[in-house]
Amino acid sequence: MFSPNFQRTDFLIEMIGRIEAARAVVLRAPIAAHWESQLRHEALIRSAHHSTSIEGNPLSLDEVTDLLEGREVPAHPREKREVLNYVEVLDYIDREYQSRPDKPVTEDTISQLHRLVVGGILPAHEAGHYRQVPVVVGIPATGEIRFRPPDWDEVPGLMADLVGWLNSPQANALMPVLQAGIAHYECVRTHPFVDGNGRTARALATLVVYKRGFDTKRFFALEEYYSVDRPSYYEALMTADQSGDLTEWLEYFAQGIAVEMVRLEQRITALGQIVQQATGTQVAALGLNTRQIRALEFLLQEPRLTTALYSQWNHVSRATAQRDLADLLARGLLQQQGRGRGIYYVLARPDEAQTSSDEA
Repeated sequence: MFSPNFQRTDFLIEMIGRIEAARAVVLRAPIAAHWESQLRHEALIRSAHHSTSIEGNPLSLDEVTDLLEGREVPAHPREKREVLNYVEVLDYIDREYQSRPDKPVTEDTISQLHRLVVGGILPAHEAGHYRQVPVVVGIPATGEIRFRPPDWDEVPGLMADLVGWLNSPQANALMPVLQAGIAHYECVRTHPFVDGNGRTARALATLVVYKRGFDTKRFFALEEYYSVDRPSYYEALMTADQSGDLTEWLEYFAQGIAVEMVRLEQRITALGQIVQQATGTQVAALGLNTRQIRALEFLLQEPRLTTALYSQWNHVSRATAQRDLADLLARGLLQQQGRGRGIYYVLARPDEAQTSSDEA
C-alpha cells in the first residue's frame, strides 16, 4: 500500500495551529452565518478562477465572475468551458458528500472528478479513463519539462494504492490538511490522465478537506495561494519529486491554506468590528444585504466609494445603489463627503457614527 514519507516539522505544526485558530474564529463569527451564501459564492468563483488559471486559463477574476453570474464574456469557448467544468466539480463534491461524509473515495470518484473537469474538452474515451500513453509534465508559462510521470501501465496499480490509503485508518488519523496535501501530490505525481491532472488533484484535495468536515461551509478557496505564485507551487511539488520526501511540499501546502484562512479571519473580524464600533450592534442583527457588506469590506481597503462604482460592481441600477448607500448612511456606518457630482462615501469613525446616531 502507498505510504507517504514526511516529517512533522515545527513549521508544519505551526501552520496547522494557525489554520485551526483562524478556522475557529470564522465559524464562530456571527457575520459568517449571516454572510454565508455570499462567502460561499465568492469562494466558488475564486476556486474556479485560480484552479484553471494555474493551468494557463487567461480569464481574469472579473471575467470569471461575469461568466458564473450569467453575463456575456468574450472568450474562447474552451476557456469558458474549463471554468464552468470546475464549478460542476465543486457542485458534485457538495452534492455527493454533504449528507454522506462517510462515503468512501474510490477510483470511480476520482474518475468522475476528471470526467467533470474535462467534459466537452477531451474526447469521451479519455475523459475519466486512465491514460494509455506516456506523458510529461511541463510548466505552462515556460514549456519546460519538469517531470516524467510513471509509465502508463503502472497507473492502475498506483491509483488503487492511493485510494486504499485514502480510506485507511492511518490516513484518516492525520489532520485533514495533511491528508489532502498528500492526496494532491500523489495524484499529480501519478498523472493518471492524459490532461486535466492538476485540476483533478486540486479537486481531490478539496474533496478530502470537505469530507473530513474541515471546510463544510466552503468559505475559502484552496487554490488561490498556489495560483498567485505559480513558480513556487511547481517548485514545492518538484522537491517531493526529487527526494520522495513530502515534507517541504506539505509545509508549502499547509502554509497556503493558513494564509487563506487567516485572510478570511481578518476580513470577517475587521468588518464585524467596524459595525460593532459604529452602531453597538452585531452585523447579523442589522439585516445588511450582501451588496452593503461588500461596500463596507471595500472601504476597509480603499479610501472612498462612489455611487457609480457601487452600481457597477454590484450590477444594479443607480437608484438601487443610492438606496443601499442611504441606508448605510442612516445606520451610521458611512459618512458622505464632497458635493454634487463629486460626492463619495467613507467609513464612519466611531465618534462620528455615534453623533449621527444620536442626532437621528
